[in-house]
Amino acid sequence: MDDQTRIEIEAAAFRRLRQHLMEDRKDVQNIDLMNLAGFCRNCLSRWYQEAAAERGIELSKDEARETYYGMPYDDWKTQNQTEADATKQAAFEKAFKENVTDKA
Repeated sequence: MDDQTRIEIEAAAFRRLRQHLMEDRKDVQNIDLMNLAGFCRNCLSRWYQEAAAERGIELSKDEARETYYGMPYDDWKTQNQTEADATKQAAFEKAFKENVTDKA
């Protein structure tokens, strides 16, 4: 497989993952993704922002989130996010530290 085809396939897989998380499974909370997989939608938008920066394209955190979420992040939270209980919040603190804080 040539590099361009590989890049196109990887991009298509990313777009399908985004569709799955943003359209097919809005019910899956970011905190649940982070607690189980060590990443969430916000991580994906941050990785998008970092990939743009590597190519000299400046995106703010809010711009990257809006690009990924398809709307302002606060709107997404209002429409889709539910309150997490104390157990989930504690697990999130641990997962965030292990997967985001130490890697940033």
